[in-house]
Formats: sequence, C-alpha cells, structure tokens
Amino acid sequence: MKFLFNSKTLLALGVSVSVNVTILAGPAPKPNAVRKYTIEQFMKTIRFGGSDISPDEKTVLFSSNQDGVFNLYEIPFDGSGQPKQLTSSKTNAIFAIGYLPDGRILYSSDQGGNELTHIYLREKDGAISDLTPGEKAKYQFGGLSHDRKSFFYGSNQRNRAAFDLFEMELATMKPKLIFENPGGFLPSDVSPDKRYVSLTKTMTTSNSDTYLYDTQTKETKLLTKHEGDVNNGSAGFTPDGKKLLISTDDGNEFSYIKAYDLATGQSTVLDKANWDIMGDYLSYRGKYRVLSVNNDARTELKIIDTRTNQAVKLPALPGGDVTGVNIADSEGRMTFYVNSSNSPSTLYSYDFKTGKATPLVRSLNPEINAEDLVLGEVIRYKSFDGMEIPALLFKPKEAKAGDKLPAILSIHGGPGGQTRLSYSPLVQYLVNSGYVVLAVNNRGSSGYGKTFYAADDRKHGDADLKDCVESKKFLTGTGYVDPSKIGIMGGSYGGYMTLAGLAFTPDEFAVGVDIFGVANWLRTLNSMPEWWGPQRDAMFKEIGHPKADSVALYNKSPLFHTNKIKKPLIVIQGANDPRVLKIESDEIVANVKKNGVPVEYITFPNEGHGFVKKENEITAYKAVREFLDKYLKGPGQ
Repeated sequence: MKFLFNSKTLLALGVSVSVNVTILAGPAPKPNAVRKYTIEQFMKTIRFGGSDISPDEKTVLFSSNQDGVFNLYEIPFDGSGQPKQLTSSKTNAIFAIGYLPDGRILYSSDQGGNELTHIYLREKDGAISDLTPGEKAKYQFGGLSHDRKSFFYGSNQRNRAAFDLFEMELATMKPKLIFENPGGFLPSDVSPDKRYVSLTKTMTTSNSDTYLYDTQTKETKLLTKHEGDVNNGSAGFTPDGKKLLISTDDGNEFSYIKAYDLATGQSTVLDKANWDIMGDYLSYRGKYRVLSVNNDARTELKIIDTRTNQAVKLPALPGGDVTGVNIADSEGRMTFYVNSSNSPSTLYSYDFKTGKATPLVRSLNPEINAEDLVLGEVIRYKSFDGMEIPALLFKPKEAKAGDKLPAILSIHGGPGGQTRLSYSPLVQYLVNSGYVVLAVNNRGSSGYGKTFYAADDRKHGDADLKDCVESKKFLTGTGYVDPSKIGIMGGSYGGYMTLAGLAFTPDEFAVGVDIFGVANWLRTLNSMPEWWGPQRDAMFKEIGHPKADSVALYNKSPLFHTNKIKKPLIVIQGANDPRVLKIESDEIVANVKKNGVPVEYITFPNEGHGFVKKENEITAYKAVREFLDKYLKGPGQ
C-alpha cells in the first residue's frame, strides 16, 4: 500500500507519453550515418504503466498508450499472443491497479488531468463502475488485504486536506472507515491482520515521522522519535505481520531500511547501501525480498531468496534497469520492465521454476534503428561554491572536437526530483536533431544524500540556478558545444528554472523552453490542491510562506521580473493544470511580449500537469524543435 509521497517532488511534471502514426523517413542515409527521425516516429514508441498477473497466472495486465491515450491491455503470460485491449477511453487516461482474486480488474482514472483520481471496477463482461463516485474528491488505492477479501483506499471526501482510510469488502463493494484522519497524517500500509495502520507525518521536506495506529485501541504511537532533520516513512508490514519496515536516513546521508518489531518495539537494520534504498518489500508469503537502490541515477535491483539470503540469478537481459517487479501470490511467477537511457521499456514475464524470461511487449518503434539512439553518460562538474553537481550528458553520435553544436539544459521537476538514466523520446529526438542535451541534477535533487537534497532550501532560483549556469563551462569544455548557443528547458519546477534563468540571468541562456512552469510563487503556493494536506506546510517551510515570506517569494517569481527577459521563449501549458494554473502562463507570455521578445505559446484544453495524450505531446515537441531550430541552432544549420 502506498500513499506516501515526498513533498519536495510535488511539483514534478506528470506522466510524459508518446502516437500510433507511421511516417516514412526521407532518403536512405549514407552507410554508417545516423538516420534522422521525425517526432512522429519517436512518439510512436509505446509507453507502459504497471503490470499484474491474473489469478490463474495465464495473462498479464498492463496500461499502454499505444492508441494515443492510456488504456488497459492483457497479454498471455507465455508471450504466445498479441495484447488485447480491454478499455477504449479516448479522453481520460486509464491506469491499471490490478486483478481481484476472481479475475475482475481495478483501475484508476481522473477527469481531464485534474488529478482527482477515482477507483473503477471492470467486470469480466467489460462493464465499468465507479467505486468511489464522490464529487471533487481524490481516491488513492492502498492495496489488497492480505486475506484477499477486501482492498484499502484513501479518500479526502470528508476533509479535502486529509485522507481517511477505508476498507472495501469485495463481496459487497461497500466501504468501511478504519482510520479517520485528524489531519497531518498520510496512511501508508495496513498489517496483514488488519489491526494496525502505519502512518507518516511530514513536518518539512527533510523531516518526517512514522506512526502506528491501533484500530482496536484507537491509539496512535510514534515509532521514530528523533532529533534534528530525519526523513522516516513506512515501507510496509512483513507478511507474517510481526514487523514494520521503515525507511529512514537517521544518522546517515542516504535512506536505509529498518525492521521494527511490533512485539518488542526494537528496531534492527535490514538493508543499507551507499545510495538511497528506493524500495524494499517482500512477496506475498515472504519468499522473496525485492531490493532496489538508486545508484547514481540508475536502479540497481536484487531479488533475494529469503530462505538462503542469496540473490536470484536472472537470465541475461538487454542492458538497462530492471524495474516494476511484480511477483504473483504463488511466488512462482513475476513480471518486470527493462529500460535504459537509449532503450525504452520492454515488459517481461519470468518463471522462477524454469528461469525463463519472456519479452511480452516491446515499446521501441520498429522504424527506429536502436543503433541510432544515444546512451546517457553520468558526468560531474564543480559549481560556483565548489559543490559537485551530477548531470547526464546526451551528445549526438557524430559530435566531434571542433564542432559548434547547440546545446540545451534539461531541468527536472520537483524541486526535489531527479533526472535518471531512463528513456526520454524528447531527449532522443533533440539529440537526433543535432542538439547536445545536458540533464542537470542541481542541488536540491534527490538521490545524492540528504545534505545535497536540502542544499537548495530557501535558495530556489538562486543557488540551484547558479548550478545550471555553471554547467555551461562544462559544455564549452567538451570542445563541440558553441557557448553562445546554450538554452534552458524544463517542466514544472524545471519550467520555473527556465523562466528564472531568462529573468535573473538574462545574458546566460540563448533561449528558454517552459513546460507547465511556475511563474508566480505567491499564486502557486496559495493555490496548491487541498489534498496535498501536510505537504503544503512542508512546501511553505522549504520555499516560503505566501504571507510571511511574500517579499522573498515576489523576488524569486519570474512573473514580476519579466522586463529583464530578452531571449526567445516558448511556453507550453495544460488548461486543466491544478498545480500550475494556466493564468500563470497567460501572464508570463503577455508580459514578455511587451519586451518585443519572440514568444510562442501553446495550450492544451484537455491536459493537466503533464501530458497523457500522444497527439498533444507530438504537437508540443514538434513546436519545441521548430522553435530551437529557429532561435538556437539558427538558419542553415
């Protein structure tokens, strides 16, 4: 069950998707030359979400946007058939939750990107019903009960700022309240015997606690008493119900896993690494433990046999990260994805008995030669104050010393997000078009220790922006980047960094690409969705309070400094965005136009905070490429 989320990443850009369109390329390229592809070809690459194995273990459920909008699909576990489409939404994205024990299916969906997700039931005959029909409320799935007779979900229908926890019996599909949230807590997991609920309480983006709620006594107990800033969160109960796994960075730069014994109250370290442990959970009966580590922007995964404490040896797979592991209740079969920076996800099934891994669905458009895609490289450079900044470098295959190529900085959302070595069709498209892309994990990014993570607090648009400016020295030092042709691009918080770069360092970047970006912190912080609950206060403490810190927020909001912007700008915005309101982009565009600066503005009436429709993403990315070709690369290049 997972309700827990990190408040520093709340402004991260939403789902990015890709079109089921075939566009033929131009003339055949020269031998060994990198073939050039259209955005339609790159976006024909399919994106997936989630996976689950049916109760009879014959089929695999997953979400895919192959028809333009995310829908549900099934495919035989043994890979013997083609995917079968189960839903046919043309408007709202549908994301798989999983199978129920009787073969029915649960999924989640919102309305036009408003993020007010509901939980839906798909019957075996295809009939659909909304199990959570409350208006203007958000519902979050919290997992099946261990006895498989019910499931849990969170709802903010009673109090928009707090999620209550409900149990819904599968036999009746009627909900029962099991934890009424007094506010400030996030329900995280329910024990196998349904007696205990683990809760997380967030004080700041670097400080949180784990609590245990007893449904019998109605008492709430603090499990992670500490001093200073420590991030604690529930990682789930063990299948025997005797322990609660807790993620913590207590006394350490990186998060690790402790096992809290419910009977004795004692905690012991279960897993620790030299990087953040992103996931550590047990299969249904506890036969396997799935451990994933965020190793320098890559996922390092082990599946450990708890009987021998040895890692399961998986068969040889294409290079990349193994993610999205889902082990069936029988613990004899599982599914997972393999993804890398130059190879989009492939969904696999795996049989523990035979050791056979079967590719089920490949996402790369067959029109694209995988040899033409570029592999991201982890690099580091020193910033203005000596802090080492990690970044991911993507360079055209034909780049060589002496070239004068244009470059674009790609800044992630968050502010506490992280750009990882996973596949991005936009990055590959731009690099294939002759651009160098440097994805900067500036200070404040997750994955590099809590000191680095907190280093941007109250310094947004200043210290983190200087990290981006300093990256220009690295790019120039490569010998193949033109220092006068470096632009900045980002989504959500990265969009803010783009606007901040143009407004606060007006001579540093040649162009800006703002995708769903914050322009006015006063408005954004005041209009944060109510369901953020305690994360609102955490954001106020990290970035600033719209009342107490109004002057500081005014000073770091690009909207009030647009008179300084003198470089070309393109702005992309979803009309239904509940996080960064459309009016912010409207105003930034209107103000910059007053300067006589080239400004392009693209809005999508059926998108929220991020893309969930392929046709919109194609339109946006094609416009970005044309904008960069005109104002960054220049004519004739």
